[in-house]
Amino acid sequence: MITSEQSEQLRTWFADRLPVDVYESLVEVAVDREEITVVGTLPANESVKAFRERTRHQRMEVAGEAEELYRRKVAWAVQSGDDRILFTHLAVPVMTRLRQPERQVLDTLVEGGVARSRADALAWCVRLVGRNTDAWLTELRDSLAKVREVREAGPDRTPEAEAEADSQKSGSE
Repeated sequence: MITSEQSEQLRTWFADRLPVDVYESLVEVAVDREEITVVGTLPANESVKAFRERTRHQRMEVAGEAEELYRRKVAWAVQSGDDRILFTHLAVPVMTRLRQPERQVLDTLVEGGVARSRADALAWCVRLVGRNTDAWLTELRDSLAKVREVREAGPDRTPEAEAEADSQKSGSE
């Protein structure tokens, strides 16, 4: 998980490298283990298609530099009013184990035509939870960031604890 300070540094990095005519303004730079998503407002009177064509070379240049530096793919999005259109983004497979009642929920969504497959149904559920619990998820992320800060500010670790932390870190990447 990335700290708020690292997130702000990332936002600044992109703001400094994106030419001024790419976005009207930079809205958000979101990051996870695999991907950095850069969101900006669509310039007035420009379609998404025209924006993508006009800015493709500039975005690819910045993305290449970021991908080499941060070891993550870069996705792009535009925001126009309440609409957010995401393009050039990843769909990352996630493995999970579900018990029968949970699988039945997914199968009901598939049979009801809400989703094409169990994977689509699971993605639909995640989006629904994300929309309906956004404030709670934000509070949880903030709490995790605070725990990380407290842990990092703690007393010096023993060599054994450092080795354990390093092995856990490399095992999760």
